[in-house]
Amino acid sequence: MTNRLGYAVGRMLLYLCMAALLFAIFAPLYWLFVSSISTRAELLNVPPHWFPQEPTLQNYIDILAPTEAASRASTDFRFALGNSIYVASIVTLISLVFGSIAAYAFARLTFPFRQTGLYLYLSVRMLPAISLVIPLYVILRDASLLNSTTALILVYLSFTLPFVIYIMVTFFESIPRELEDAARVDGCSRFGVLWRIILPISAPGLVAAGVFAFLLSWDEFFYALLFTSTPIAKTVPVALAEFTGRNAADYPAQSAAAMLALIPPVLLVLIFQRFIVSGLTSGAVKG
Repeated sequence: MTNRLGYAVGRMLLYLCMAALLFAIFAPLYWLFVSSISTRAELLNVPPHWFPQEPTLQNYIDILAPTEAASRASTDFRFALGNSIYVASIVTLISLVFGSIAAYAFARLTFPFRQTGLYLYLSVRMLPAISLVIPLYVILRDASLLNSTTALILVYLSFTLPFVIYIMVTFFESIPRELEDAARVDGCSRFGVLWRIILPISAPGLVAAGVFAFLLSWDEFFYALLFTSTPIAKTVPVALAEFTGRNAADYPAQSAAAMLALIPPVLLVLIFQRFIVSGLTSGAVKG
């Protein structure tokens, strides 16, 4: 009887903890959605309305189809959304292509200082972003790349490439060498083995690395803030910050923009969720 009571209490505590965790995760998202369909007056009402009495989609309309009454921040956000999608997609593609080749070399080839070179390359990811600002700014200024998406792509590759290499080296090392040896015996070259054997097997790892590279590029704020100054190259994190001015803050429009900014990464994770989990766990278990 005592054991059953203890088991029931334990289950109840577990469910309470799960409920508290779910509330902590989804309550901010719910309030973000409520704020995005509220007017400024209703959002600042005291006590707050947990659901707006007069919900409106005007905040979304001002962003997606701006009128003359729309704020400058709402108008610019559309361009920032396109810039973020472009930059994150290009960075992810380049990181996967070159990161996979580099990871395969580190995982399979034997050359002097292979392990040292890998650790040295990964150490770039550990440097504080603030320590690289001045040299990066000088390089981009001298190359006339400031305030361009090209500058952001080059800068973002400096931290997404090491991340992709780190994940893919672990995944490649988990693949049995016998598969490659059999292909080499049949006349496959190194690149033929990589293209026909290794990459198809490594699809879950590639997807996991690609999703994380996309998220790293999508969420980056510091470099985008410093190296861009006009809507030509501004990305979503910078555009979101501009809804808050020195003397006023357009919280409903900012919330609507944040909801739109959530869509691409959330869809990406939902679509490739199965591959992300299997990719990360395969490398962790077998490596």
